[in-house]
Amino acid sequence: MTDERIARFIRKHHVLTIATSVDNEPWCANCFYVYLEEENALVFTTDPETRHGKEFLKNRLVAGSVVLETNIIGKIRGIQFQGIVSEPAGELAEKSKRSYLKRFPVAMLMDTHLWVVELTHIKMTDNRMGFGKKVIWNK
Repeated sequence: MTDERIARFIRKHHVLTIATSVDNEPWCANCFYVYLEEENALVFTTDPETRHGKEFLKNRLVAGSVVLETNIIGKIRGIQFQGIVSEPAGELAEKSKRSYLKRFPVAMLMDTHLWVVELTHIKMTDNRMGFGKKVIWNK
């Protein structure tokens, strides 16, 4: 289980930036997400035909971030993460779908292709704890 400060921050927000890299070409995209705390994973939806969707199938190792947008240096907070992306199956697929639709009911009206990022490394910055203070978590 991750540090509670990290989990609380992830639960509070809902947009991530996810980065892929295939053939030495980086790419990133923004997606709405929901946090599965027991699995320490982020669930999001994107079409498999998007650039990042296609790249997930070529290189499952991803990086990303979730940030609080602020101009006040003393309130800067955010996480950077690394993880392994996959298409959920079985029980995880059902839990992912329930959780995602509960948080984003409008997704019921769309073709939602779910993905899960199993978090393997998280670095949280929280300047409220002191300038440049970091909390690191590794699986």
